[in-house]
Amino acid sequence: MSQYRAYPAYKDSGIEWIGQVPEHWKVARVKRLASLRNERRNDVSTDTIYIGLEDVEAGSGQYKPTNGSSRQSEDSTVGIFYEGDVLYGKLRPYLRKAIISEMAGCCSTEFLVLRAEKTEPRWLQEWLLTPDVTHQIESGCEGAKMPRADWGHIGSIEVVYPDQPEQAKILTSLDRETARIDALIEKKTRFIELLKEKRQALITHAVTKGLDRNAKMKDSGIEWIGQVPEHWKVARVKRLASLRNERRNDVSTDTIYIGLEDVEAGSGQYKPTNGSSRQSEDSTVGIFYEGDVLYGKLRPYLRKAIISEMAGCCSTEFLVLRAEKTEPRWLQEWLLTPDVTHQIESGCEGAKMPRADWGHIGSIEVVYPDQPEQAKILTSLDRETARIDALMDKAKQSITLLKERRAAFITAAVTGQIDLRGK
Repeated sequence: MSQYRAYPAYKDSGIEWIGQVPEHWKVARVKRLASLRNERRNDVSTDTIYIGLEDVEAGSGQYKPTNGSSRQSEDSTVGIFYEGDVLYGKLRPYLRKAIISEMAGCCSTEFLVLRAEKTEPRWLQEWLLTPDVTHQIESGCEGAKMPRADWGHIGSIEVVYPDQPEQAKILTSLDRETARIDALIEKKTRFIELLKEKRQALITHAVTKGLDRNAKMKDSGIEWIGQVPEHWKVARVKRLASLRNERRNDVSTDTIYIGLEDVEAGSGQYKPTNGSSRQSEDSTVGIFYEGDVLYGKLRPYLRKAIISEMAGCCSTEFLVLRAEKTEPRWLQEWLLTPDVTHQIESGCEGAKMPRADWGHIGSIEVVYPDQPEQAKILTSLDRETARIDALMDKAKQSITLLKERRAAFITAAVTGQIDLRGK
């Protein structure tokens, strides 16, 4: 940011984590700049626009509606917001969820609905999204696993600001400069998506056609698979794997627990999260052992399937499968293919929260060679996908750096470390 000049004169803000600010800027607590709109109702039509926490992208300030966002019923209590209000997610504030509403509507009560009064709504939003203010908010949260912020603490935090005409100039410059960074992020994100598509196509081809391009082929008898190597077999999933339906409610909370949130969608990777927890020691859990395949039956379009590397317990939203005539990895890769996912979805019940069942999954036909050939194919896949994964990791690192640069630029602008008035 060396290309940006500083303001002509500075003063001590009196706020340790902010330091020097432009001489003409003001210091105030958030509650002096915005008010809490605490309007709640339980008689709002379900036709009214509803925003849930899942509809707000972490860290970006973007509204990204999801299919999974829904109210329980028309008489459930919701928050009310109006055009220009700032919706701030108070649950797990480290996620940094804050948007400016472009219309009136209702929202989850896990949002604080704020009305900017002495600042531009966008100025308030950008401040709430800065890592430093997030750290201040977190320091006043209650709850370890599900920390929740409250307006009393947020309102007491001191921030700095110029008059609104200057805010508008700074925000206009911010839009222009961040748009350049966002374009680079979008380009790299699209590159990652293309790599994911290439990776999946590679896997699908390997588990339906094998490695030998000169192999004699036969009709599999399965319309969506078509031709397969002549020596491969066709069978229903239930002939290749069994359901381990062991459940208990007396497992120590010290036992490793895997929740759906610990499995990355589509990748087959186990990614433990801080938010994963059982309700209590006597809650019912599924039991799994080393080498089992855990398949997420809730919303199967998320494609969540991992191979356990140890014994433990898991959410009952997993089907725990034991591969018997295939390698566990072969079963996992099949369950992760888009084609099998489509077959699984066709037998789901529930529109908003579709759930798969073993009876339907077990009836799906798949193809396979003998286990030594499976192992050979999987070894080749590891080698080929590792190259793609390395490219994706490099692109992801670049995106992380760009996001850090973006956040640092915004923080510098709203704390007056750089002068964007003339940009």
